[in-house]
Amino acid sequence: MFESLQDKLNSAFRTLKGKDRISDINVAATTKEVRRALVDADVNFKVAKEITDRIKEKALDRKILISVEPGQMFVKIVQEELTELMGGTAESIDIKGDPAVVLIAGLQGSGKTTFSGKLASMLKKQGRNVLLTACDIYRPAAIEQLKVLGEQIGVEVYSEPENKNAVEIATNAIAHARKTNKKIVIVDTAGRLAVDEVMMQEVEDIKKAVKPTEILFVVDSMTGQDAVNTAKTFNERLNFDGVVLTKLDGDSRGGAALSIRQVVEKPIKFISTGEKMEALDAFHPDRMASRILGMGDVVSLVERAQQAFDEDEAKRINAKMRANKFDFDDFLGQLQQIKKMGNIKDLVGMIPGMGNAMKDLDVDNDSFKPIEAIIQSMTKKERETPTIIDGSRKKRIANGSGTSVQEVNNLLKQFDEMRKMMKKMNTMQMPAAIKSAVRR
Repeated sequence: MFESLQDKLNSAFRTLKGKDRISDINVAATTKEVRRALVDADVNFKVAKEITDRIKEKALDRKILISVEPGQMFVKIVQEELTELMGGTAESIDIKGDPAVVLIAGLQGSGKTTFSGKLASMLKKQGRNVLLTACDIYRPAAIEQLKVLGEQIGVEVYSEPENKNAVEIATNAIAHARKTNKKIVIVDTAGRLAVDEVMMQEVEDIKKAVKPTEILFVVDSMTGQDAVNTAKTFNERLNFDGVVLTKLDGDSRGGAALSIRQVVEKPIKFISTGEKMEALDAFHPDRMASRILGMGDVVSLVERAQQAFDEDEAKRINAKMRANKFDFDDFLGQLQQIKKMGNIKDLVGMIPGMGNAMKDLDVDNDSFKPIEAIIQSMTKKERETPTIIDGSRKKRIANGSGTSVQEVNNLLKQFDEMRKMMKKMNTMQMPAAIKSAVRR
């Protein structure tokens, strides 16, 4: 989403590159380009002007350290201001209560139902007992969609398909939650293609009836400034607690993510990418600012890995690596775990310095399909002992996987090199301090 903005900001920073000091002239030229980049990214003009005025003031006021170039200092100032613009610090949701009630609101097509499933999945992984409630009684198949998601993540879905009173359904769901010891109730409400009085009144009535501990407004970040305007309307009626930005993997310019916090004065609490239930992250303004500036987001990458990888499985794999017994079955399992972490290009963008390098490459989870097909076309013995794969076996594997013998050869060669690297790392002499840390 932020590739275009990132390019334009980097272009603006080049104005200061190589300069030995910050002056009124070069700061004015750079902030002008930053403002233009923000406006081009669909950031509210007033917001863009306010932030660049502050950047200019800070840049001229801040003393340049001998070890820090003016360009680097300016990037640091922009990062600080972007972080502040998006809220400064991360804010969590309120899930206290018996049960806690989380009301989900937004326009049709914004991704409310999918987000409801993702949030339920996230809370369940935290050990919470969750109930999903289907209160979208208008959109065809909305109830069925929530049921499918609930089944996928192992969370009960409360619905009354014949009841056309959303307030009654929500109220009955709370009573059901108390009976079944559910500690959190997520209420998925109906949306419309545009804001209308009927929709607003219904969601207001649900709010009065269930008294939610948290109201989240879900917004499609691809709708740009329209998203900000819609958020303002909803906030006037609901006084919601936080914003959820969906479809951050889309091709929009990203202005909504940057200016919605400033305009609505409510924090962004979650960001969502893709359709997978794992593709949901708590929103951290500082991490997002770093990603926008191409600095990556290692912390979020590690958190995704912790969610996707099973600790016992990781220990088993580590033991096999140390014994030099890592095989194709293990490799295939690792690929499946990586895919659970989300879109590959998005993950690579979290690695510092890799965002720009990968932006023109067509990399996605489908890139793994030929590798998976080759491994799945092997026999169990071949996966365990790749050295037995001769010419005739390679031909059979290639035919079975819809690939070529050359592709099979490439994978076998890469896998062999990877195993040699693992063996080399295992035989390396570790310093005593590292050994001690590992034992602890």
